[in-house]
Amino acid sequence: VSLYVGFVAVGIGAVFGGVLGALGSYYGGRLDNLIMRFMDVLLAIPSIILAIAIVGAMGANLVNLMIAVGISHMPRYARIVRASALSVRKQEFVDAARVSGAGDMRIIFENILPNCMAPIIVQSTLGVAQAILAAATLSFLGLGIQPPTAEWGSMLSDGRQFLRNAPYL
Repeated sequence: VSLYVGFVAVGIGAVFGGVLGALGSYYGGRLDNLIMRFMDVLLAIPSIILAIAIVGAMGANLVNLMIAVGISHMPRYARIVRASALSVRKQEFVDAARVSGAGDMRIIFENILPNCMAPIIVQSTLGVAQAILAAATLSFLGLGIQPPTAEWGSMLSDGRQFLRNAPYL
């Protein structure tokens, strides 16, 4: 369950954050400023507190847990894609696609985003571990995966009562 939560949460954060970062960098101006200020607001809130607030508002279950952890990790991907896309959009192949009549969305999804995949992949591999830890933290607090499903956080929470008498458990 933990790996599933990690991969899905990272997928949610990478897809939505990546699209927002690419849109902001491609169009620039007010849209870029609006998207990046929203990401700054999300980054100003500690990710675990943001995830607690989202799960608390939506209810404690597996799907809401993955959505909450994905949203809390989304600003990282938006910033990485934006930085990478700012350099990619000035490349000659983007100008060639524009001259050949490709629309903005086609340029973004077929030319810019595929060339921004290297930093996304690196961040995603690190993000899976962070998402698993965030999910375990939420489950430890009772806001994540509910028993009887075995999950690290809920198992640690169940074992808390034996800490003074039988710490080996």
